[in-house]
Amino acid sequence: MTLLSAVFLGITEGITEFLPISSTGHMILVGHLLGLPDSEFLKSFEIAIQLGAIAAAVIVYWKMIIGNRRLWLTVAAAFIPTGVIGLLLHHAVKTYLLGSITVVALSLAIGGVILIIFEKTHNDAHARVTEAKDITILQAVMIGIAQALALIPGVSRSAATTVCGMTIGIRRSAIVDFSFLLAIPTMAAATGLDLLKSDHAFTSHDALALAVGFAISFVTALAAIRWLLSYVRTHTFAAFGVYRIALAVVVWVFMIR
Repeated sequence: MTLLSAVFLGITEGITEFLPISSTGHMILVGHLLGLPDSEFLKSFEIAIQLGAIAAAVIVYWKMIIGNRRLWLTVAAAFIPTGVIGLLLHHAVKTYLLGSITVVALSLAIGGVILIIFEKTHNDAHARVTEAKDITILQAVMIGIAQALALIPGVSRSAATTVCGMTIGIRRSAIVDFSFLLAIPTMAAATGLDLLKSDHAFTSHDALALAVGFAISFVTALAAIRWLLSYVRTHTFAAFGVYRIALAVVVWVFMIR
């Protein structure tokens, strides 16, 4: 992998990690466009640079992270089902799903339709939980189970957790905050597990590519988080649904057929 490819993938990860459009799916597509071979290193790279985006979330939510012990209890409760399911399915997902643009296209399209229908039928005004700190343990577990769907490339962790949270009575702004916080242990664990299980021996050039991807991902994610937090105050996710469907059509026409 060239350093320029690492930059492109880092930008892609940083922009898409917290938007409901699937960062993994976009990195798979960008990898194909860049002509990168579907190697073990590429799969590990795509997972590892997510830590750059997660570091950005830590910066943005630092005060919330250190100031509310109960909130982290609910984050831990949400992480447990995701962690267990991820551990059980890690090998199957990495072997059969990561790298498949057909899976990405189908997941993007189906997820886009679900987002549009959900936004047309859901009324956020009657949400019972208005702040992330008030999410219950049971709600957190349900969100964690929903997050596990994002093991499928193209589903989007952000979309799955947000739709689930709003469905069970959590205001959009609160579930977006909670989803960002939940991303921290989730992505850290996914990266650690992948690096531990990887058979790839990283060269010094590989390590440099990882460092570049991490740094670029961090900077772009920092901007993306702040933009999305402002966006959700006055907008729904319907536009992202339209984007997902349009991208799926483009991928199907130009990359699969």
